[in-house]
Amino acid sequence: MEQQDSVFFLLLLFLLFQVMLVAAQTSSQDFSGLQSLTQSWTNKPPNWVGTDPCGSNWDGITCTNSRITQLRLSGLTLVGQLSSAIESLSELDTVDLSYNTGLTGTIPKEIGNLTKLKSLALVGCGFYGPIPDSIGSLKQLTFLALNSNRFNGSIPHSIGNLSNINWLDLSDNQLGGPIPVSDDRGQLGLDLLLKAQHFHMGDNKLSGQIPSKLFNSSMILVHVLFYGNQLVGTIPSSLSLVSTVEVVRFDKNGLTGGVPSNFNKLGQLSELYLSDNNFNGSLPDLSGMNSLTYVDMSNNSFTSSDYIPSWVTSLEVLTTVILEDNQLGGTFNISNGYSTSLQLINLQNNAITDYKPGNQKINFEVILSGNPFCLENGVSQQSYCQVVTAIPSYSTPANNCSAQTCSNSQISSPNCKCAYPYTGSLISRALSISIFNTTDYQDIEKSLLASFRAQNLPVDSVSLSNPTKNSSNDNFQFTLSVFPYQIDRFNRSGVSQIAFVLSNQIYKAPEFFSPYFFIGDDYGYYGGEPKKSSSIHTGVIVGVVLAVVAFLVLAVLAGMYAISQKRRAQRMKEQNPFVNWEQNKDNGIAPQLKGARWFSFDELRRYSNNFAEANTIGTGGYGQVYQGVLPTGELVAIKRAAKQSMQGAAEFKTEIELLSRVHHKNLVSLVGFCFEKGEQMLVYEYIPNGTLMDSLTGKSGIWMDWIRRLKVTLGSAKGLTYLHELANPPIIHRDIKSGNILLDSHLNAKVADFGLSKLLADSDVGHVTTQVKGTMGYLDPEYYMTTQLTEKSDVYSFGVLMLELVTARRPIEQGKFIVREVNRIMDTSKDLYNLHSILDPTIIKETKPKGLEKFVELALRCVKEHAHDRPSMADVVKEVEHIIELVGLNPNSESASTSEAYDVEKGGDIIHPYGKEDFNYSGLFPSSKVEPL
Repeated sequence: MEQQDSVFFLLLLFLLFQVMLVAAQTSSQDFSGLQSLTQSWTNKPPNWVGTDPCGSNWDGITCTNSRITQLRLSGLTLVGQLSSAIESLSELDTVDLSYNTGLTGTIPKEIGNLTKLKSLALVGCGFYGPIPDSIGSLKQLTFLALNSNRFNGSIPHSIGNLSNINWLDLSDNQLGGPIPVSDDRGQLGLDLLLKAQHFHMGDNKLSGQIPSKLFNSSMILVHVLFYGNQLVGTIPSSLSLVSTVEVVRFDKNGLTGGVPSNFNKLGQLSELYLSDNNFNGSLPDLSGMNSLTYVDMSNNSFTSSDYIPSWVTSLEVLTTVILEDNQLGGTFNISNGYSTSLQLINLQNNAITDYKPGNQKINFEVILSGNPFCLENGVSQQSYCQVVTAIPSYSTPANNCSAQTCSNSQISSPNCKCAYPYTGSLISRALSISIFNTTDYQDIEKSLLASFRAQNLPVDSVSLSNPTKNSSNDNFQFTLSVFPYQIDRFNRSGVSQIAFVLSNQIYKAPEFFSPYFFIGDDYGYYGGEPKKSSSIHTGVIVGVVLAVVAFLVLAVLAGMYAISQKRRAQRMKEQNPFVNWEQNKDNGIAPQLKGARWFSFDELRRYSNNFAEANTIGTGGYGQVYQGVLPTGELVAIKRAAKQSMQGAAEFKTEIELLSRVHHKNLVSLVGFCFEKGEQMLVYEYIPNGTLMDSLTGKSGIWMDWIRRLKVTLGSAKGLTYLHELANPPIIHRDIKSGNILLDSHLNAKVADFGLSKLLADSDVGHVTTQVKGTMGYLDPEYYMTTQLTEKSDVYSFGVLMLELVTARRPIEQGKFIVREVNRIMDTSKDLYNLHSILDPTIIKETKPKGLEKFVELALRCVKEHAHDRPSMADVVKEVEHIIELVGLNPNSESASTSEAYDVEKGGDIIHPYGKEDFNYSGLFPSSKVEPL
């Protein structure tokens, strides 16, 4: 009876707080600001009901500590305007409204008050008017994409104040006037953006000359794209000072003169587009530009006397040269040889009078149609005198299945499933795909699918179709269709997350297709969403009435509740093993251990934003792990056990006691625990760079070179050695695997997850007989057969982990066991022990990794069939230290690698799509709301 009274009382209190007009988990300021911002919007997500966006997990809304920090609303067919109320959401760090063509109007100047904003993406909307000067106040901004709108006016000088900007995309608008640069009067300009790697300014109305001051040697630009403007004058020689440039596009302007003589100093330049200008004089000397793959200088007035420059056929990686519609004359002579990389030389519509291919077979396409030489009798029918053919059609074929006949406007996916795909145009700003084959299309499809799945998005397959070339800017584009996983349509969350990957350049396209951008279509087939409830005002009225009733009975129930709690506490004292723990002298109620703090359920719920899906950083058979923030600002990981996987109270207490007394830099530290309201939760230190498995599979974006792998091996081994030899009594982990090795902000390894660990209390026996548990592939076969667990069981698992580190393959992959495969192909008489076919290409890409053979030998000793043949973990530490010394490093150094570190925190830095770029996406990609594949 007392228990029923208690439950009834709590339900009434819960009801009372739920009807409050200001949500318990959402800041009143933020809720009011969001309400004002979206008041005039239509087509808002159906689950935007109530007054608690943070607690109710509204689609596209991400919160941190009750404050709204992200608006990720791309691709949701929203209609309305961006009002000045956005300044009320002062904690915003990310705003993405891309692919909502119904969002129009101007950008309010108040957006400059969002001083914490790091990413602003408004791609493919209907915005117009000038870009406000106040945008220069966003000093934390690293990503700014305003392309494919109708913005006009000039580029604000204040953009020069965005000192942290990396990606600047203003293309495909109606921006005019000169390119802004700084001056002696304190005026700002683009030349001050020293961290920018991307100037995307094409398809606008920019005019005047390209300022010489625009470029300087302190810049790290990779893409310089100013095509399709109204620029005049010459290309400034200062461009050659930016040694990092890889793609230059000045095509479709009114530029004159010649190409600067120092242009060949751009040693990293891969693609050069200067077509459709008024350049004249001799062709530039591009010899020595050994990274150059694609050159287009067509539709100019370049001249030559009686030869084509030698660089046309001699540059080693050059694939395409397009020089059509110029004034090139004389003889085209390639009898002296050519690069094997060449695919196309297009000299159409020039003044060439002779062609000498030599005696060798030409393995690339030559186009000379429209030249005097091709008008001669007997020559005009030659293949090189024919007009260029159109782009071949392409559509993704079915994946070993028969395409379905679908109804209701559904489409058969590559996996032959009828569904409503999310579609749009995937557009390349690189024109180097003029010679495109099936393999290239497949590479794009594979990389797209891998990118979506790496973010745990509900994607089954992707397809490409309708390849076309835009006549106005020569960009190549395809129709991209993304098909849903297991169901026939996406919900709004799925669409917005797919759109976010593309709008924020999370997807890393193959080099030949980069840089790219995406314009999403409206999606009209949303599914899996709740229906809108009745008016919120009616609910509030009913709630207030109920609240009044609740207060009337509150006094009576409070007494009943106090009595029942007293009796219940007495019963719990008799049953709960936790009550005998030492009491906290500060408040006298919370059980404590040294190094482990007791948390209440309500505290952890508050710290994890009500266990929001957006805070989920891991999941498994045990339950889920959430990121939390303590009042001190410390980040923690909260492991919440699922009901079906909870231990008994005594076992849970034992695990906490075990964890609270192990302290080592290579072990994840226990911060505290919660045992309340039927919950079992452990609170660990937060480890930002995820699991070793994520890094080996490429999911985290961390580049694992050979030295990093050695350091991770050493750190993990030291952590295990501590458990085996220094803990008292010794501890056997019992579940060593790549998923239980975490990497901190410096990529130091930390052993985690002690849920299966066992104490080796009796040192005389040396083992403990227990039920077999662990992970298949890592499991010690001797332990599996005898049920006798020893430290050497961990050694076996560690040996499998070492083989995983050198191969980047799962222990059991496609039915093949990694230990058996290594033993099968290993030959110690050959280089790298004949393991080339199974080693991870990342670590043998450039040079032979020192010590790899010794590393493999050690791993195979660890996985010996009999435990007594395996080394101890202390011996493993010594041998790995010796291997690191062979590499030439100090094994006790804290450095993660001799190579440049690209540390990627979850929800933190993400390696940028274009290779060497270190791109700060801090907080842009919280855990997905959809179920992982």
